[in-house]
Amino acid sequence: MALKSVLFIGLFVFCTVGALIQPILGALGYVAHYIIGPERQWWEQPVQHLGVRYSYILAIATAIGVALNYGKLRFGKKLLHRQELLLLLFVGFLWLLRFVSEPTGHYTIVDHPTLKLTKVMIFGLMLTHVVTDMKKLRALVWTLVVCTLVLGLQAYTAARPQGRLESVGGADFAEANYLPAFLGAMLPLIGVLFLQTGWAGKLLCLGTGAFAVNAIILTRSRGALVGIALGLIPAVFLAPKKLRLKVAAGLLVASLGTIYLTDAAFIGRMKSITLSSEERDVSSQTRLDLWETSLTMVKDHPLGVGPGNFFQVLGRYRPELEGGDTHSTYFRCLTELGIPGFLFFLGICFSAVRTALRALRSAAGIPPGTGAAIRLLCYGSMMALCTFLAVSLMITTLYTEALWWLLLLPVCLERAVANHAEGTENSLAKDAEAKAAVGDQAGARKGRRSSKPVLGRAVPSR
Repeated sequence: MALKSVLFIGLFVFCTVGALIQPILGALGYVAHYIIGPERQWWEQPVQHLGVRYSYILAIATAIGVALNYGKLRFGKKLLHRQELLLLLFVGFLWLLRFVSEPTGHYTIVDHPTLKLTKVMIFGLMLTHVVTDMKKLRALVWTLVVCTLVLGLQAYTAARPQGRLESVGGADFAEANYLPAFLGAMLPLIGVLFLQTGWAGKLLCLGTGAFAVNAIILTRSRGALVGIALGLIPAVFLAPKKLRLKVAAGLLVASLGTIYLTDAAFIGRMKSITLSSEERDVSSQTRLDLWETSLTMVKDHPLGVGPGNFFQVLGRYRPELEGGDTHSTYFRCLTELGIPGFLFFLGICFSAVRTALRALRSAAGIPPGTGAAIRLLCYGSMMALCTFLAVSLMITTLYTEALWWLLLLPVCLERAVANHAEGTENSLAKDAEAKAAVGDQAGARKGRRSSKPVLGRAVPSR
């Protein structure tokens, strides 16, 4: 058995068993499994015949760990954060639409969107109730970055039979556009860790960033490029004041590095974004046709055609486009979930950004030192969310797990900041009590030394 196979089995067992004691281990294992997709890797083949459902086992182990350690979890007085409640209501809304929508035939993907998002929400709620302090939040971010490096290395050596990178990573990244959407969102987190770590960490982040950008280029995704560019626009303006110059310099260096890594095929494909209608290629024109048809479907079905029904209903309007995708999260949401569902989804996105900003402002009240590191981590997480939402303009990510994790990440941020602030206040209060106690003891000792015995009684000396 290869060394990678042994390492994979060892990490899987460690995360599964460790989750019973520390649920964070099961959550991190689940995140790593989702990103890397062991079932699609050669080093998993020696144990493939066992038919192990890694994600289910990790999720169940995490759930058991949460139950066993429930009293130790620090998620605050309220069981559900407002953002968590919104997402649960959104899943319930999807189930309602599924039952009231017109049946359109068998859904061709493994899990129906309603079932998939139900599973995603179950794990998401465990994640937000486990990742509630800065140490665990940092562990989650490092897990995302290290897994991004693994994807970048796989992309570097992967075959590209049609000139584009395909089928690297987990199941959600099987299509060429989904992978760069995720990698683009990870770039802000990589940059934040680069600013916070020592030289070894900086070298790791530099390598991760380079391989991630190279993988994005190899996918030849125009939508990802436009989305990443839009997502990074507010990066400088929202950065902490003391770090704006460093952030701007980092973005400039990253842009120059990206230009260096590009090739003729990538540049030629990106140029097609600005071509006129006569010069536009089939792919670009098809995307515009799909958006136009999507709006026509909304006029006929203002309450939506139902979750997962876009592919089948599309054929009634444009038979030649049947089975095509909208290539936009927002058009897909509008068409399938209708105007109410679309507004609901926008509300969730707005609430996520608002929660992240609130966590960032709360972190500003933490004393210097650790406070600066916390604010930087909050900033990077918020930029990751903004970048993914911007990429989603041109890529359909509505039913991918990564989107909903990032929409829940601000909950982890707010709880971690609140717990850190509470811990700081308790520590300061204990220090003050200790100093007061020492002062009282010193005063008592001084009083005893200055007293003189008179007739068996101690009276103060004059």
